[in-house]
Amino acid sequence: MAKIPADIDIARAAAIRPITEVGAGLDIPQDALLQYGPHKAKLSSDFIKNLNGKPDGKLILVTAISPTPAGEGKTTTTVGLGDALNRIGKKAAICLREPSLGPCFGIKGGAAGGGYSQVIPMEDINLHFTGDFHAIGSAHNLLAAMLDNHIHWGNELNIDPRRIRLRRVIDMNDRALRHIINSLGGVGNGFVREDGFDITVASEVMAIFCLARTLAELEERLGKIIVAYDKSQQPVTAAQLKANGAMTVLLKDAFSPNLVQTLENNPAFIHGGPFANIAHGCNSVVATTTALKLADYVVTEAGFGADLGAEKFFNIKCRKAGLHPDAAVVVATVRALKMHGGIAVADLKGENVEAVTKGCANLARHLRNVKTFGVPVVVAINRFDGDTEAEIEAIEAAAHEQGTEVIVCTHWADGGKGAEKLAHEVVKLAESGASQFAPLYDSSMPLWDKIHTIATTLYGAHDIMADKKVRDHIQGYQDAGYGHFPICMAKTQYSFSTDPGLRGAPYGHEVPIREVRLSGGAEFLVVICGDVMTMPGLPRVPSAEHIGLDEEGLVLGLS
Repeated sequence: MAKIPADIDIARAAAIRPITEVGAGLDIPQDALLQYGPHKAKLSSDFIKNLNGKPDGKLILVTAISPTPAGEGKTTTTVGLGDALNRIGKKAAICLREPSLGPCFGIKGGAAGGGYSQVIPMEDINLHFTGDFHAIGSAHNLLAAMLDNHIHWGNELNIDPRRIRLRRVIDMNDRALRHIINSLGGVGNGFVREDGFDITVASEVMAIFCLARTLAELEERLGKIIVAYDKSQQPVTAAQLKANGAMTVLLKDAFSPNLVQTLENNPAFIHGGPFANIAHGCNSVVATTTALKLADYVVTEAGFGADLGAEKFFNIKCRKAGLHPDAAVVVATVRALKMHGGIAVADLKGENVEAVTKGCANLARHLRNVKTFGVPVVVAINRFDGDTEAEIEAIEAAAHEQGTEVIVCTHWADGGKGAEKLAHEVVKLAESGASQFAPLYDSSMPLWDKIHTIATTLYGAHDIMADKKVRDHIQGYQDAGYGHFPICMAKTQYSFSTDPGLRGAPYGHEVPIREVRLSGGAEFLVVICGDVMTMPGLPRVPSAEHIGLDEEGLVLGLS
């Protein structure tokens, strides 16, 4: 395989088309596109409203095995599959999340696909894009400011400063902000208290933004955010602070889905971006439902492995939005499966069928988990140069034991052409009518039992554990009428357990619950497990060290 140029060089060399031409391929008139320059646009809300009543296309989910430092290529596969579907004559669009600046400058260096399966303009998408994250962070922090301001000016709602639940947010990995003391400097600066920041993608505002279907629903849900408790331990909401109207104004333009294109000039909706390890990990409902009205096939992804992103896609997004996925793709690489088989990153070169076979336990569990939801699935092997036929055959054997087909893909090097076989298999699954999708648990199941069901059915755990305080909080939410809410598990993405170093398919472990947070507007319960943080930190050598401008003012270091 020939050496492939850097992602950013491929993106810059692309023959990018005016976004109006891309929109025309989906029958979007020019006046329905609110352009941010010639190559990106938002869809007008009036145009989206007029789509009601049109039939939906087929919905395809791309998920993956548990991530490793060796890489899996979920976004790359989503883009490649979308391009491949168009190549075989299907009218297809893709739906992705917007990248967060935190991981772009931390670990990833970019999140717009790779090789010849990218979305463009890549630099814009990775860096601020259309300002959606800024709007979400501003709306969230306006609420925080109005909360503190209310207490300062007399505290009519009798808020207990010791029971404030709303933390501020910033779209950056910054461990120094996890736990802070605020309001120092005297009585004019408020009441001194322990506080902290979350990353913007963990904000409940982000979750609501991605689950609401209309601006009216967005405002209503924002009003249900519980910001604190009063001195009688009753919840205080954003609506009581009269903040949700102004928050909606800040989000009004951002709420419209963004349209860009792939390297092969096919439509891509990129909108919203909650993390899957600490939030629900899916792009916006409004983007997905809009794409389904415009395309015959919509390919979307959910963050990290199927135990996180796919589980939340099925149990939260599909449940809330009434979506019915027709097929799923689980992405795997030989390299990543070697790591799940116990091989270190430094030792990945060279054939090791034994390690691949052992690592396939991780793949097998993800396949069983997807099928638990009644969705037919295919494995996509994202092929690397050093992969051997024997290693690929080991993956095929493991998948065939689960009754699942395996397609070897070369979309990273060959674009949509390298995923055409995958496209044909996806069409076959989607058109077969085999999907019998159903969430894992019924809404009426008690909260504790929902958590237990996720952990034991999908993670292979023996049990869940929590101290009395956490159990009392869960029971309190149950008694207060929130028992019908789904669960949003926050745990490490690297393992089925809460130990990030425990790869493969561990079985019989316990899942410790450290904290629970009620998201009244998003309408789910966030269950924080193990040591996972809602404010990540930067790695020892962050990607930011390698990002800069060249002499011509072009960005360097994004990938």
